[in-house]
Amino acid sequence: MLAIGKQWERNCQGVTRRAFLQAGGSSVLGLSLADWLRVQALEPVAAPVRAKAVIMLWLWGGPAQLDTWDMKPQAPMEYRGPFTPIATKIPGMKICELFPKIANVAQEFAIIRSLHTKSNDHGVAGTIGLTGSMTGAVDLGGKMAAGTVRPALGAIVARARGQGSGGRAFAESALPPFMVIGGKLHQGKKAIVGEGGGPLGPHYDAFRLEYDARFGTKIPALNLPAELAADRLEERKKLLHSFDQFEANLELLRSGKAIDAYRAQAFAMLTSPQARAMFDLTREKPATRDVYGRTRFGQSCLLARRLVEHGVPFVQVNWSDHVEAEEDAGDGGWDHHYRNFQIMQDRHAPWLDQGYSALIHDLKQRGMLRDTLVLAFGEFGRTPKINDKAGRDHWEHCYSALVAGGGVRGGQVIGESDKRAERPVSCACTPADLIATVQHAMGITSEQAQSLNIAVDGHVVEALF
Repeated sequence: MLAIGKQWERNCQGVTRRAFLQAGGSSVLGLSLADWLRVQALEPVAAPVRAKAVIMLWLWGGPAQLDTWDMKPQAPMEYRGPFTPIATKIPGMKICELFPKIANVAQEFAIIRSLHTKSNDHGVAGTIGLTGSMTGAVDLGGKMAAGTVRPALGAIVARARGQGSGGRAFAESALPPFMVIGGKLHQGKKAIVGEGGGPLGPHYDAFRLEYDARFGTKIPALNLPAELAADRLEERKKLLHSFDQFEANLELLRSGKAIDAYRAQAFAMLTSPQARAMFDLTREKPATRDVYGRTRFGQSCLLARRLVEHGVPFVQVNWSDHVEAEEDAGDGGWDHHYRNFQIMQDRHAPWLDQGYSALIHDLKQRGMLRDTLVLAFGEFGRTPKINDKAGRDHWEHCYSALVAGGGVRGGQVIGESDKRAERPVSCACTPADLIATVQHAMGITSEQAQSLNIAVDGHVVEALF
């Protein structure tokens, strides 16, 4: 807000010290003592910590804003599509009819309808979404943007949490502070950049888990060498004895650099009973697992809750490894150039509706939502106009996100798009703004961000709080 006499003007960043000084300096008398005291009040001595953990639901491929959180029922049919909006628990807030369970927890989240980014290439937009910057991004054709790729949001949180934010230093913790549930992100069979620590170094790369409906939680980093494979040992006790011996000598191995720290940490997780329990979903009641949905995404959301509950400060859940749907040689991403509405109705919307609503409700019931920030968004949106294949193409100019918990004021809509959801008309914001907002919620000041090399060129979306 900007104070001019007794009138107030609202913006997306709220009150800023600079804006207040400019307003005061423009008056005839300048700042009064009362004005100056109010300015001082706007500069807190220490940033409040609203969120202790973050769960980021990465909807890889780009959901369509018009078929989820920003419907335009008055637009022509070739834009609005076949779905209709439904009411939520918040008067005036409407979302797509495919998400009735999410509509019932609307009081817990805010919708941002004014996101935009700089590219409609999945790889470039993905890098921007994960890091807040396109430096070092690689497009589908292999062209690399200038500059060095920045650290992913998870690496940013891991770096800050290891430096005076109440958490232990990364090297001293048995649990990785940045965990991803899902495989590496691809477009067109090519891995994208920006998922790891970047200039912070490999210690801040994600520790990756994968949920498999048949085998449960898998840990790729813990693939055993051939000499320790279970079928090469005479009996199970020998395998367990090998792990016991490894655990007893873990610190010696780490200090002697017999193995790298990342692999040492991986084995520490496997040999720790507490850590093994952390990602064992069979310890949950079957009814709880059913509420989340027995899908890869639903069970990954449940696993994310368990990880945060065990003290992991940042968990990223990847909807899929590839952006493409199955019919386009992918594994179920949101890149719906074809049959968008059929896929949404039959698969994507029910899975997201069940998994997201269960996560929010579960966190709330356990008293965890107030200090766990939950983000759900993709790398961009979809074209407002439907193509000739009953799908929507890439659209970077306007898309939406859900933000809940961690001090966020739920039940509100931030930003507005035009009448066809083509471009923002108010409170336009970027992925860098989302990352700056996460830092703000976790009590990371701009000075700390600069000193830790995790600063982004974004502004806090203060209207969320």
